[in-house]
Amino acid sequence: MTRAGLTERILDIKREKGWSWRHICDEIGGMSDTLIVGALLGQMKLVRPQAKKAAALFGLSPAEEAMLNEVPMRGTGTPMPPTDPLIYRFYEMVMINGPAWKALIEEEFGDGIMSAIDFDFKFERMAHERGDRVKIEMTGKFLPYKYYGAEQGIPEYGYKEE
Repeated sequence: MTRAGLTERILDIKREKGWSWRHICDEIGGMSDTLIVGALLGQMKLVRPQAKKAAALFGLSPAEEAMLNEVPMRGTGTPMPPTDPLIYRFYEMVMINGPAWKALIEEEFGDGIMSAIDFDFKFERMAHERGDRVKIEMTGKFLPYKYYGAEQGIPEYGYKEE
């Protein structure tokens, strides 16, 4: 069984049972919905207790349960640029707004990046008279660049200089 094959098996069971992602996430629990769904789609890993719950929920074999606990090859299956319209819109937001976001974050925090590892993501549906809207909140730890070999008063990290 490959990881892609396991993802297809999980999706088939989800379809057959008529389960929503909300139901699946509530049953597995213990971490962010984004991480649970991402793991079931093959892009993240589930820690052992969640892998065990997922295996019981989906009726998976011990080998398939173990596969859910393995670190995956992330980013596979999504071409660049993405071709799925919804995913492409996120890509488009970064292409268009990324330079401004970068400038604003660096002005506020200094020379560094926003972590995509130490990261939270939430979304909610917002009613709107012109059609419902998607509200997204992302938070990531600021990671300053380290200035290797810094000496004689040169800061070691790229935090904002006061």
